[in-house]
Amino acid sequence: MDGRDSHLSERLQTGFLGVIAFGLILFLLVQARFILICLVLAIIIFSLTSDAISAFARLKVPNWLATTLALIAIAVGLLWAATALVAQVNEVVSTSIVYADRAQAALARLSQRWGPNVQEAIGTFMASIDFAGWIRSAAAQASNLISGSVLILTFVGFMFSERIWFPIKIERLTGDPDQARQVLETVHKIMRRVNRYLVVKAAISAVTAGLIWTIFRVQGLELAGAVAMLTFILNFIPTLGSIAATVITIAMVLAQTGDPTVTLTVGGLTVAVQFIIGNVFDPMLLGQTLRLSSFGIVLSLAFWGVVWGIAGTFLAVPIMVAIMIVCAQIPWLRPVAIMLSQEGLPEQEPASGLRR
Repeated sequence: MDGRDSHLSERLQTGFLGVIAFGLILFLLVQARFILICLVLAIIIFSLTSDAISAFARLKVPNWLATTLALIAIAVGLLWAATALVAQVNEVVSTSIVYADRAQAALARLSQRWGPNVQEAIGTFMASIDFAGWIRSAAAQASNLISGSVLILTFVGFMFSERIWFPIKIERLTGDPDQARQVLETVHKIMRRVNRYLVVKAAISAVTAGLIWTIFRVQGLELAGAVAMLTFILNFIPTLGSIAATVITIAMVLAQTGDPTVTLTVGGLTVAVQFIIGNVFDPMLLGQTLRLSSFGIVLSLAFWGVVWGIAGTFLAVPIMVAIMIVCAQIPWLRPVAIMLSQEGLPEQEPASGLRR
């Protein structure tokens, strides 16, 4: 009995320490989320750029020249994306103020068909929503992109400066060449799969955004560029992003025109685009790339959305890929990797894709 009690006490103590460690990690994730989000984005950009540098190296381009060109391209790209997004948000804010009254009047006309009770309920609901607060919050979040871009660029620059020493550090840290090789292979596997996902997802999102932009231009609507950029960004959030983009698009059309016919036409075309791409091309192109459990993706979205907000929903899938591959290499965490994988085969690589 003493042996059993001792074993049970040891397990309880281990579990208690695990709960405390998880709580501390969660606390640090929340408190340092701005820095950690920038660090994760810097790692992703570094990973994507490393593939490009490796491709240049195969073309006999000097490593220092490829690295310098990559850093310049990253700096220009980050600053351009941040300023463009801030400009689009400011345009949406200024235009929303102009169209706010028109949108409320159009919604009131639509609700008249459903009777006074429904009309009163919709009016009460709309009055309870702080649209001005949401718009100010979006503008404030967008303004943080500039400072975040500078921090990300700093992280990426130092990562490139340490790039050639990373394998040596891993070997000296592990003290075993075979174990160091396994660690590096795990890192490369994570980078390959995340890069493959981001490239394919960017292409799908770009096509979707282009179609939405075309619909807006054909209908003669304003904010075509802003809606297209918003669609492109939100489509990186699995499932929920396309729904949010569709709702926002329909709301923008209603606010601009106040015409139910135009709103239904554009809304129907938007839903058709999102449905066809999201249910046909997206699974076909990304299914073999991710090999992640759909339920696991939903859990990852919920967890990282609570911890890191909107940025967490964008990073949920890459983080989940990394966690699954790492857990697959650790025997006592392998059940977690199996549960996170789609077919219970976390180590299996997709048949085709980017290669280092």
